[in-house]
Amino acid sequence: MTTSMQALIAGASGIIGRGTARTLRERDIPVQGLARRPIHGMETVSVDLCDRTATVDAIAQQAAHTTHLFYAALAPHPNLSLEAQQNAQMLATLLDALEKASAPLERVVIYQGFKIYGIHLPGAVVPTPAREDDASHMPPNLYQAQAAILTERAPHADWDYVVLRPDLVVDGNGYGNPMHIALTIGVFAELSRELGIPLRYPGTNAAYQVLMQFTDADLLGRASLWAATTPAAGGEAFNVTNGDVFRWQRLWPDVAEYLGLDMAPPIPLKLTEHMADKGEVWRRLAERHGLVEPNLDKLVGWAFGDMLFNTETDIISDVNKIRRFGFTETADARLTLLKALDRLKEQRVLP
Repeated sequence: MTTSMQALIAGASGIIGRGTARTLRERDIPVQGLARRPIHGMETVSVDLCDRTATVDAIAQQAAHTTHLFYAALAPHPNLSLEAQQNAQMLATLLDALEKASAPLERVVIYQGFKIYGIHLPGAVVPTPAREDDASHMPPNLYQAQAAILTERAPHADWDYVVLRPDLVVDGNGYGNPMHIALTIGVFAELSRELGIPLRYPGTNAAYQVLMQFTDADLLGRASLWAATTPAAGGEAFNVTNGDVFRWQRLWPDVAEYLGLDMAPPIPLKLTEHMADKGEVWRRLAERHGLVEPNLDKLVGWAFGDMLFNTETDIISDVNKIRRFGFTETADARLTLLKALDRLKEQRVLP
């Protein structure tokens, strides 16, 4: 692999993209982000990957020197077939644009969620710990569609690819991402404090007790650099998590204690409905503490919390493969979450 990396991060405004950018910048690696809108503090190729002509032009003009593509772009859609088609086309469009620009592309690092194992399918119980060579399921699945493009093109290209499979990525930076679990918990906790009620897990008792896992965003950033620069990783898929597991039954009281809140037993809530009238409460709280975002609707995506806090099957990945290949870092789930809450407070996203 080259020692002169020119990185392009598609989806650079998201949790995965930001973590990867931090890692690369710490090592003085030139980084460009690709997103629909300019990203504060980052050189950005501002383009919508659904617009093929604009993407080809933007890459030719701004990113023709790319050697490594980190692909974290995602366009969710409730229709699985449309989701797979759109996300596959976005990836194909970007690869086409880099080829047309004669970019010296060497490696693509792409990210897949636990959805690759079928956890999103109604009634699915995924055998755990999930392994990279587990049998696939009937499509459509956006990750299957993207993988098909890479496996078809790579043998005829000058680049290869590595698939990283994080699970619940935890970061303490920014807001507005619909899958920002630290922010979801932090806002829920501060609203509970403001309303003078204990911090109660807002999901089912069964979900409170299953085994879960985190992927620390900074650990994932370092795994991304490892995946980009390790020759033996080419063509492989790797689960990447903190390496430990937790139950909300143990972690939720830790959060309450850390934030100085009383606890009470879980009580299931549909957050998308139950938090719909809390905008004015948050606005008052935000104005009193000088927070950066007083609009609750712009801050949190409650639907993600509804899904996560009601997951009643274990979510565990086998991470032995990535360790065998040489990436051996681990992190503590409890510290990952508490660190993220601290960072959000430092940024005045949380009081």
